[in-house]
Amino acid sequence: MAEENKNKDTQEIEVQDVAGMETASQPEAEKQQENPEKFLKEFNWHNYEEGIDPIDDEKLEEFEKLVEENFVDTLDDEVVTGKVINITDRDAIIDINAKSEGVISLNEFRYNPDLKEGDEVEVLIDVREDATGQLILSHRKARVIKAWERVNKAHDESLVVNGFIKCRTKGGMIVDVFGIEAFLPGSQIDVKPIRDYDAYVGKNMEFKVVKINHEFKNVVVSHKALIEADIEEQKKEIIGQLEKGQVLEGTVKNITSYGVFVDLGGVDGLVHITDLSWSRINHPNEIVELDQKLNVVILDFDESKSRIQLGLKQLSQHPWDALDENLKVGDKVKGKVVVIADYGAFIEVAEGVEGLIHVSEMSWSTHLRSAQDFVNVGDEVEAQILTLDREDRKMSLGIKQLTPDPWTDITSKYPVGSKHKGIVRNFTNFGVFVELEEGIDGLIYISDLSWTKKIKHPSEFTNVGDELEVVVLELDVDGRKLSLGHKQIEDNPWDKYEKDYGVGTKHTAEITEIVDKGATIDFNEDITAFVPQRHLEKEDGSKLKKGEEAEFQIIEFNKEFKRVVASHMVIHKEEEQKIVKQAAKKSAAQNKDNTTTIGDVNADLQALKDKMEGKE
Repeated sequence: MAEENKNKDTQEIEVQDVAGMETASQPEAEKQQENPEKFLKEFNWHNYEEGIDPIDDEKLEEFEKLVEENFVDTLDDEVVTGKVINITDRDAIIDINAKSEGVISLNEFRYNPDLKEGDEVEVLIDVREDATGQLILSHRKARVIKAWERVNKAHDESLVVNGFIKCRTKGGMIVDVFGIEAFLPGSQIDVKPIRDYDAYVGKNMEFKVVKINHEFKNVVVSHKALIEADIEEQKKEIIGQLEKGQVLEGTVKNITSYGVFVDLGGVDGLVHITDLSWSRINHPNEIVELDQKLNVVILDFDESKSRIQLGLKQLSQHPWDALDENLKVGDKVKGKVVVIADYGAFIEVAEGVEGLIHVSEMSWSTHLRSAQDFVNVGDEVEAQILTLDREDRKMSLGIKQLTPDPWTDITSKYPVGSKHKGIVRNFTNFGVFVELEEGIDGLIYISDLSWTKKIKHPSEFTNVGDELEVVVLELDVDGRKLSLGHKQIEDNPWDKYEKDYGVGTKHTAEITEIVDKGATIDFNEDITAFVPQRHLEKEDGSKLKKGEEAEFQIIEFNKEFKRVVASHMVIHKEEEQKIVKQAAKKSAAQNKDNTTTIGDVNADLQALKDKMEGKE
């Protein structure tokens, strides 16, 4: 229909031109009739053959002016405004005041389901005319071109733009701005952390264009930037009024393991976990939850007031102030174990009121143990108050005081000389601690472990957890010390060895080992004797070797230090001295009788020499 109207308009213009031409040709006809020869002579046969009728220049100029006013110049890549004149099932017919209407697929208008006839739309002349003479337009390309113009203008002039949040993406959202997909970072959605991104999908919001990458055609927008200016003003106003001790209402903005961040209306403050509750808590979410509104008190802030320390528990009465005034030292209390350390356990006897049970007050036992051996977190325990300082808000407790002190009747249960059995609890370099019962420990010095063995460390003799028989050697009631012995269970075998292996006794044994400055021999499983180097000499002057058996004489025996020294040399030296003494006696007797001559003496000495050399 529009095309028919245009054709009609065109026909009217042409009719007017023809009428004008006819009017103009009437005087020419009269001239032709007046002088036909001259007309024929000047007649333009070329124009006649080509079908070109002469038109006045004025009429041509008027025609061109009408075309210029009524039709657009259909140049490629030009964005113009057109009007929807018809909508079919598949296309929209657009009038752009050209010689013909253009056609655009309805797919390009999917974003605008309300498109109707009469709407004005921006279009790009994509192809001037197709093979059928149809003008091809593009609304989508026109939107993109205009969108970039608008986006750049919004960025350069800091204008506020409207956008539609289409979907979520990694790190933020995708926003439709003027038909362009822009990126909205998660941190730029709001001034407070966003926990549910999906709640923003499908919303129309205002944004500010903060960055454009022309090379990659990327656009970044921000909603946060629009409200930061207002918040900054509000923040300055709040900071200027801050005072210590001031109570403000805030909203829980973020919860961490170490505390809670509270939004005070554009200004964030931190409530440390220790300032949330008078009682011990494991995590702040036990006390508060996100978006919760609560009152907090300002505890401190730095000079710039950019770091604000807040408190929540300070708004309630301190539990120590509410503690029973009649509670005193010696009273029994019940509580729950809230914290365990190596040195003890903290017991909450009332909400926010804790007492320490030192590990030494958990048992009458004196050997080293940790608090974990007695209690666990969450245990309900009963204890006795040992100290109570309301001013410093400190309390110490004890568990062992609820049972009788085993040292009360120690002298009757463990008199000196009595024999008992105990458990090896731990070692030291100088002895072994043995527990006779809970709270009664005794020490066995390393020298009291064995009569015969030389022990360098207690672990060579026993193990932790072994049962040992002991004898009470000493008892110090005031010092709560018990001295024990293990070897005293049996008689000292060295009392018997002192008689059997006394100095001068002779025994046959084998050289066990050659050692520095001598050798060792084993007389039995307890006695190992040392033989000095020179005492290894045999009668022929050679030395005893490892494995040789010989007769030895004990020349030293020390029961206290378990030292035994033996000699083989003295055996044959003693025999030699005996012969010398006998010869001397004989010589003396002969001198007395004056019958002895020098030859006789020489003969006796030669006989002794021969005997020693084994010639006899």
